[in-house]
Amino acid sequence: MLDDRSSEQIGELLSGLSADAQDALMSSITVIESLLGEKVPPVVTLRAPVTGDYGWVVQRHGELYAQEYCWDETFEALVARIVADHVDKHDPKREAAWIAEVNGERVGCVFCMKKEDNVAQLRILLVEPSARGIGVGGHLVDECIRFARRAGYKQMMLWTNDVLVDARRIYERVGFRLVADEAHQSFGQDLVGQNWLLDL
Repeated sequence: MLDDRSSEQIGELLSGLSADAQDALMSSITVIESLLGEKVPPVVTLRAPVTGDYGWVVQRHGELYAQEYCWDETFEALVARIVADHVDKHDPKREAAWIAEVNGERVGCVFCMKKEDNVAQLRILLVEPSARGIGVGGHLVDECIRFARRAGYKQMMLWTNDVLVDARRIYERVGFRLVADEAHQSFGQDLVGQNWLLDL
């Protein structure tokens, strides 16, 4: 029975379906919701990026961080460089990226990239405001960590800024520890950058 499975298990089942089958299932859920008059809990699915997703990652980072933190276009440019490096140079055995979807709509992303031979780097985690609070960020971070372990990394690091409180809570929950922080001026703002580390 589906109700005996975790949302992660259901997400894995859904990710094995074709795009058409996923669309049909999502349409069926909408019909069920309308007939029952109540919302079915959202199911988060993760998949590898395809053409078009990379541009979305750059665009949504630029738009959201401008709206929420007043960061300027230099942040969008940084994300564009990260994404371009991943597309051009990544080793699929040691680096990966994921797009999170809810009801067939893109709602988040994360990238796992090589920092050093034994150190992976979690990069450009994003969750759309409409999908916050339902576990999307946690699913993305958990999958990134699982991949890094399978790829043979001993540690995972990330760089963030102290204003990104919700993301920091996710990192702390899975065991990242703050190892350094430093004030800097970037993206048109005075910020405090932070380095976090997780032993895998």
